Amino acid sequence: MDAEYGRGPRVLLPGNSPGVTRQDAAVGALRRAARLGTPLSPEALLAHRDGSPRLIAALTELWPDTVRRHGSLYAQEVLRTLLTDSVDGPAAGCLLDLAVASGLHPLTPADGAVLARNSVHRAVRHSAWRYLHQTPGGSVHLPDPGRAADAYERSLLAPPLPVLGPDKDGPSGQVVAQTMLLGRLDSPGQGMSGGLAVLLGDLGDRLAETDGIAGVITVVAAGHDDLTVDSRLVHQRRPGHWILRLPVDAPTPPAQPEMHRHRAALTWWATRLLGGMPRPLDVLHVRYADDGSLALAEAAQRLGAALIFTATPDPHRDFAAHHTMHDPADRTAGEALRHDLHRVFVADRLVARADAVVGIPGRGGTSELVRHFPCLARLNAGAGPSAPPEGIAPYRPAPDEEERRHQALAMLYRDGARPDSLDPLDRGLPLLLSVGRLHPVKQQDLLVRAWVATGGYRTTTLVLVGGSPGAGTAAEEEVRHRIDLLLAESPQASGRVALLPAVPNTEVRRLQRALAQRKADACSWYVCPSVKEEFGLAVLEAMDAGLPVAGPRRGGVAHYLRDQVNGILIDTSDQAGLMRGLRRVAATSVDDRRRYAAAGRKLVAERFSVTRMADELADEYIALRSH
Repeated sequence: MDAEYGRGPRVLLPGNSPGVTRQDAAVGALRRAARLGTPLSPEALLAHRDGSPRLIAALTELWPDTVRRHGSLYAQEVLRTLLTDSVDGPAAGCLLDLAVASGLHPLTPADGAVLARNSVHRAVRHSAWRYLHQTPGGSVHLPDPGRAADAYERSLLAPPLPVLGPDKDGPSGQVVAQTMLLGRLDSPGQGMSGGLAVLLGDLGDRLAETDGIAGVITVVAAGHDDLTVDSRLVHQRRPGHWILRLPVDAPTPPAQPEMHRHRAALTWWATRLLGGMPRPLDVLHVRYADDGSLALAEAAQRLGAALIFTATPDPHRDFAAHHTMHDPADRTAGEALRHDLHRVFVADRLVARADAVVGIPGRGGTSELVRHFPCLARLNAGAGPSAPPEGIAPYRPAPDEEERRHQALAMLYRDGARPDSLDPLDRGLPLLLSVGRLHPVKQQDLLVRAWVATGGYRTTTLVLVGGSPGAGTAAEEEVRHRIDLLLAESPQASGRVALLPAVPNTEVRRLQRALAQRKADACSWYVCPSVKEEFGLAVLEAMDAGLPVAGPRRGGVAHYLRDQVNGILIDTSDQAGLMRGLRRVAATSVDDRRRYAAAGRKLVAERFSVTRMADELADEYIALRSH
């Protein structure tokens, strides 16, 4: 932190600060140079080519300015020297990726092919193949795709150019891409897929029907397993809305901590596939402060598209609270600090790169963002960026809706011995419902712990919906294990908990409506135990269904959920706070419950529709390209 923000790297020499390495000092120094716009010489910058992923991220951010300052020919010659002199290793892949990023050709096609053929490193081989694709005459030196080791390598050796996006003679307006690289768009509630999957699917559909928008491309990631099941890189979800799958060299779409490994490849794929559309891309909208968003931001620049970034107060907001009291010698705490510093850097770079920034509002609108990103003070007379409201699609009942709701409740109460259902004899008890992907930040295990500790299992049932069916991610298995340990200690509580795997969004919303229709004595609440929610789409869906809601004070939920007006705000920072919240829920009168539910439904209908969100975002996109 001293190297990055304050006194310089001299204080971080070994022995001066426990747990701090020379690599930490180098990372801080490069980030400081990036923030100050201080380009280094190619030799000085590339001396760090063997560094950690976080060091390579900072190096990659500095490289374009270094090439501009010192000239492409000189930078190319430095790359050639290093590639010629170096032995095979990951650094060779980094050098080739930098060459592709700046359109440089330090190796002849023949030399690039030799490097690809002789390297024992899969990632280096892939970097060399991408380099050959971009080098005049390089494609003829690529191996036959039939010799590829797997579906990913086949797609890389013979990358298709699928036709996507509106035709040249199609409707006028902006061609917009939005990104969701974490998780899968079609499986919300599983792995890393959460409310954003539902939001972007519905939003893309609605944007495609909005005046001024010619077409929408939702960009997702596809791993080996996905490509083996379905090799298509593009399909049309709705008229005017296409899903583009960027291949990644991993079994499934990577989690955020692993995204840095795929940054160069994601940029290359996005540039190639989006650049091959019949009409050029106008706007690319990224969310999340991670290396995947930086990859797509770089692709937007190469394509000449405007970049828009949705900024949030995290990770800046709680940085000091997380790290001030940690022991500097604690390796776990040190690694957490490194991780958060990287996230702050990525967010800062995305704000600096973006042509426009929008926010997710908190209690004070987006003014908090100005504290963390001072450059945003120029917007709206210091109030910060605009905040188009997020929203949900209208619920569309099935022709046999009542029968389906009846079946949903029958399935929920079919057998108390099953882990995914409740005892029919408990159908008259009040019920607490929570929906979301299984993840430590969602705190489903803390909800179970607080519910057991308050004795809630004596008078209520608890239903958790989320997580992959069968084997899940490490995070999902961790949360399940914690819940299993808690319930093993309380057999009576175990019989009144149902843990359902993620189901399609329509089924979740139907279950919510079925629960909202129950009689007053068997009331149902929606409880969100997350440590925080940036917005909380599942909370809005529960409000829309007519359920009274209890949600976290921290994050964006407090922007629209007003305590004792349209729901209850609870402290989810620890077990004690959540226990107090559950006691408040239990003590709420029938009249107040009904008042909260009615006010919540009215709020969603008036302010949080996906149509309004699409209209306001379309205005942002159109204004962005008109300047």
